[in-house]
Amino acid sequence: MDINKVLCKLEEYLKDKHPPVIDLLASKGADPFKILVATLLSARTKDQVTTAVVRRLFAKIKNPKELAKLPVKQIEKLIYPVGFYRTKARHLRELAIMLCRGARFCAPTVPDTLNDLVKLPGVGRKTANLVLGLAFGKPAICVDTHVHRITNRLGYVRTKSPAETEQILKSKLPKRWWIRINFLLVSHGQMTCTPISPKCSTCPIAQECPKINVISQR
Repeated sequence: MDINKVLCKLEEYLKDKHPPVIDLLASKGADPFKILVATLLSARTKDQVTTAVVRRLFAKIKNPKELAKLPVKQIEKLIYPVGFYRTKARHLRELAIMLCRGARFCAPTVPDTLNDLVKLPGVGRKTANLVLGLAFGKPAICVDTHVHRITNRLGYVRTKSPAETEQILKSKLPKRWWIRINFLLVSHGQMTCTPISPKCSTCPIAQECPKINVISQR
């Protein structure tokens, strides 16, 4: 498979589409703290919900210090109805306090390494890699359910978990796509290459796709 051809086609197809809120924030020059917070909020949440919540939260707070001052209950109200909002509210406050105290880091800023990012409350590899790429421009591959599903459907990887997919992609995906692949495949996965009954008839890369494990399609 010519992965460069496939991703170039997707990039052309998606160039006029509304990007996910995290990519939009990054494109507008949002600081690493806002990108980190928005990424945490977006997990298991529809993009339109995340967008509304991010606007409401950032109208109230601008930095870790302001977030750390808010009680968890107030954060819950600000970020409702994102998925797991109670857990996320607790993680956000703990994260803000940790950044302000500089308990693990030299300054109250968002760390720019994978090892330090995953030490923050609620931050796993997926979130950390997305922040590294979008906030700091560091080559990192964020593998969520869309990236995992679509790269397997394409036959580019044959893996059973996102963690395994990340490792295989690091070994074979050209670095020019490391940061960009999440945006491309998340957007494609939400609009066209859905988990059930993907819209293969309107897919811009249908000719390149062997449709592995696709049972029904539209």
